[in-house]
Amino acid sequence: MTPRRAATTAAFTAVVAFLAWLLFVGLPRWYGAPATRPAAAAAPSAPAAPGRKITAHLFYVADDGMRLVRADRDVPFGEGTVQQAKEIINAQIAPVTPPLVSAIPAGTTLRALFITAKGDAYVDLSREIMTGHTGGTVDELLTVYTIVNALTANLPAVSGVQLLVDGKEVETLAGHVDLRRPLAGNLSRVQ
Repeated sequence: MTPRRAATTAAFTAVVAFLAWLLFVGLPRWYGAPATRPAAAAAPSAPAAPGRKITAHLFYVADDGMRLVRADRDVPFGEGTVQQAKEIINAQIAPVTPPLVSAIPAGTTLRALFITAKGDAYVDLSREIMTGHTGGTVDELLTVYTIVNALTANLPAVSGVQLLVDGKEVETLAGHVDLRRPLAGNLSRVQ
């Protein structure tokens, strides 16, 4: 290997390492906190007022198993867009009682969430979203758009949602829906 090629390879490696750090460490720190930080030492992830709630549109599997149905549920109020997004996703992935059926595999948890200035939300879910998935095109569409629609239908600041699994970009959950870019909300599968 020539000295010039070695220098080019080292520079490329440094750029890739920086971009990886930026995506998984830098951006979540910058966009994971509320837009304005209070002067007091209040915890940024704590709800603004105990017991305060908002009504959010959440999505569940319809009786025919082919569509989603919207259900309005009370969700804890979150201070700032990022915290409110976390509250909505936590409510969406929480276990449900019949007659509701969740499109989210049991045991799935929210690991992290951040929103870019452009309005793209990055939702990092635990591996159960993939390992517990039943598979199939329709089931995968319902799972993906349960999360995407929960944020885009409730938060005007969110224009797209990209799912991450265990902190990493994934191509798909079960082989059918391309998850390599943020997806816009899609209510066409909601009855």
